Amino acid sequence: MRVNYDTLAQNVAALAHGEDDVVALMATVACEVHHSDDRFDWTGFYRVIAPEVLKIGPYQGGHGCLVIPFSRGVCGAAARTRQTQLVADVEDFPGHIACSSSTRSEIVLPVFDKSGEVIGVLDIDSNQVDAFDQTDADRLADILAATFGHLG
Repeated sequence: MRVNYDTLAQNVAALAHGEDDVVALMATVACEVHHSDDRFDWTGFYRVIAPEVLKIGPYQGGHGCLVIPFSRGVCGAAARTRQTQLVADVEDFPGHIACSSSTRSEIVLPVFDKSGEVIGVLDIDSNQVDAFDQTDADRLADILAATFGHLG
């Protein structure tokens, strides 16, 4: 099953309507995104909890890393650079943190509040090489902006 981004965006918007609790929103988005596509093996958020530090937030899938500094891994790179990271093969990403040995590719998007501050990242792992593309990046970024862009 491949994600239908129009349906996903509508579902997230309906479920998130009126909610302003970040953790509740992250839990809802993680669940909806994770179950929307067979490529998504681990879907979750890492929250900014201190300067340059991410801590695991709501997720779907097996265990994730608990703490990731901005200086390490794909999640750290997304938070540090404020740019989506599309990684076709994690073996080729310098400093990749292997939270799961089955992960082959990854997409990580920064999450911004209304003031433009990075409040976390959305991390999606796949056990397939080259599972994600620019359409995934663009459509997921739109969903994140619509969901979290009013907070802060």
